[in-house]
Amino acid sequence: METVVSGIRPTGNLHLGNYFGAVKNFLKMQNDANCLFFVADYHSLTTHPHPDNLNATVKQVLAEYLACGLNPDVSAIYVQSDLPEVAELFLLLNMIAYTGELERSVSFKEKIRKDPDNVNAGLLTYPVLMASDILIHKAAKVPVGKDQEQHLEYTRNYANRFNHLYGVEFFPEPVAYNFGVNLVKVPGLDGSGKMGKSEGEGNAVFLKDEPDVIRKKVMRAVTDSGPTEPNQKKPEVIENLFTLMKLVSSDDTVQHFEDSYNNCSIRYGDMKKQVAEDMNIFVAPIREKIKEISSDDKLISKVVKEGAEKARESGRKTLSEARKIIGIRSF
Repeated sequence: METVVSGIRPTGNLHLGNYFGAVKNFLKMQNDANCLFFVADYHSLTTHPHPDNLNATVKQVLAEYLACGLNPDVSAIYVQSDLPEVAELFLLLNMIAYTGELERSVSFKEKIRKDPDNVNAGLLTYPVLMASDILIHKAAKVPVGKDQEQHLEYTRNYANRFNHLYGVEFFPEPVAYNFGVNLVKVPGLDGSGKMGKSEGEGNAVFLKDEPDVIRKKVMRAVTDSGPTEPNQKKPEVIENLFTLMKLVSSDDTVQHFEDSYNNCSIRYGDMKKQVAEDMNIFVAPIREKIKEISSDDKLISKVVKEGAEKARESGRKTLSEARKIIGIRSF
């Protein structure tokens, strides 16, 4: 049975981009593969969160993933820092990761551009820690979004480099996993780019958002003045709005607005109202489940304790074997 690994940083609440990206794919796989899901609290330290906020967001993310349908009876659900082996593998992989290649990371360049006063080593070596999260379980597949493709390529590079350097076939080359031809990239409400927490509260629809909040966010979504001739190509901001509609609305609804756009009769206000209502219908049961699980500390504690035990089974084995291959052995 193939091993699949997925994780998320506890930097805030889950949004639709998270759901239709890694979460949805993970839900589809958890009954057919050896699945491990973790909350990446080590990764979040690059932004220096307050200790109380870090603990609260870890708990919130766990509640939200459980509410989305992750099943601790069939998957290992754990907190990254509860698996110390990943930190040691991170150290070992740093020895075969080169500064030049890490500096070329698109994500690194973007982060230091946005926050030039916080260019820490953790940001630079972020792909190495991500590789450690994956390779510690010798995962074959990783559900990732479009923006994580380069990081996954780094992981494949380190796996190959380790194998070549030590003359072994130890680490597999993990591949991106999804159920379509292209990796999912959910656009934000600001008209460009992806849906994400770092782009501001108004850019993302969170799974915990109340109905009025969702309506206000969607109604503020960027549009243009409308098509001026039949069947003209949609600009990016409009294509993004249609992409969001396709995620939550019925095919008939989408086709209705496609036809309206093509014959130049579309009313964006009506379209946004429809998107907002369909988003609310989609989010409602998840939102109520989040509230229920968030108040159950015993359940969350039980889930992460059992998940850590499952994760350590493969983590300890992988690290022990990697140390022996490198030459780190007890006398």
